[in-house]
Amino acid sequence: MIPGPFLLYLGHSDDDVGIKTSRGLAAFRRDDCLGEWRHDDCPLTLGLPRMDAAAARAAGARTLVLGIANAGGRLGEALVQDALQAIAQGMNVAAGLHQRLRDDPRLVSAAAAAGVELFDVRDPRADIPVGNGKRRAGNRLLTVGTDCSVGKMYATLALRDALQRRGVVADFRATGQTGILIAGDGVPLDAVVADFISGAIETLAPARGDDGWDLIEGQGSLFHPSFAGVSTGLLHGAQPAALVLCHDPSRTHMRGLPHYDLPDLAECLAANIQVARLTSPYVRAVGVALNTVKLDEDAARRLCAATGDALGLPCTDPYRFGSDPIADWLLQCYAPSTPATTASA
Repeated sequence: MIPGPFLLYLGHSDDDVGIKTSRGLAAFRRDDCLGEWRHDDCPLTLGLPRMDAAAARAAGARTLVLGIANAGGRLGEALVQDALQAIAQGMNVAAGLHQRLRDDPRLVSAAAAAGVELFDVRDPRADIPVGNGKRRAGNRLLTVGTDCSVGKMYATLALRDALQRRGVVADFRATGQTGILIAGDGVPLDAVVADFISGAIETLAPARGDDGWDLIEGQGSLFHPSFAGVSTGLLHGAQPAALVLCHDPSRTHMRGLPHYDLPDLAECLAANIQVARLTSPYVRAVGVALNTVKLDEDAARRLCAATGDALGLPCTDPYRFGSDPIADWLLQCYAPSTPATTASA
C-alpha cells in the first residue's frame, strides 16, 4: 500500500480529463488527500487546500501522487523538478505514467538519499498467464464505454457501493492507474503485453463460489482505434455475466481523434455483447451510465430518462444521481437462485 496522506499533483495541467487520477482519488479517497499542488497557470481545482511540497509535508502528507496523464504518459521536466522538491521534503512519490519514475536517475538518486520510495503503479506482475477462456464460476460485471475516459471507473465504484448497501458482497477490480491507487491493488491493463491481457483479467477476477459480484473496471472502447485491442482482451478475460455501458454525452468525437465520430449507443452495446459472448454466451446488458457533469440537473435527468427508454435499460449518472436503478435491475436479473452463468440473455 502506498503511504498516505496524499498530496495530489495538478501541476501546470489545463486538461480536465488529464487530471482524472488526482480527481478520482479526491472523489473516492478524500479522507486520505490533504491538498492539491497546482501552479499559477493551472485553471483546475479539486476543491482541496492548495499546497506546495513544503506545506504539504508540514501538514503530514507522506506521498506526492502525480495524478495527471499526458499524451504518451511521459515525465516532463517540470513534473520531475516538482517531484524532486517533494523528495527533498521527505515525501514518497507515486505515479501511473507509462514512463516509470525509476527510469529517471535523478529521481532514483534523490529518493535513495532521502530514504523515501518511488511507486510506479503501472507495473504489471511478471507471472501473468495466457488467457484460456475456460468457464469459471462466479458473478462478474464489466463496465464498457463508447469512448475512453467516459466514467467507467466512477460507474463501477458507484455500483459497488450500491450493492454493498444492499448487503451484497461486491468487490471492485481495478484495471487502470487511478483505480489501482484507489483500491490499493489491481492490474494496469494497458501496460500488459497484448498476448496476456485476457489472462491478466482471469487472474484478477478468478472463480468465486458465493453470490457476490466482481465489478471490473473497463478500459478504452471497442470503437476507439487506439485502444480497442485492450477492450477486446478485457471483454474476453472478464467473462462477464453483465455489462454496463458508459457514455459522455458532451463528447463530439472520440477522445484525441477528431476524425472519428462517437458510436451510436445501441450499436456500441450490441458490439460489446457480441465480443463478450466468445467466453460468456449468456452475457446481457443491465444498464447505462451517463457522465452528465457538463449538463444542468434537469437536462441530465431528462437525458437519462430518454436514453433508458430508447435502450430499454435503467439509465442514470451513477456518481451524480446514484446507481440504484442499475443495482436493482442487476439483482432482479441475477437472483441467487438464478446464477449469472446460466441466466438467459
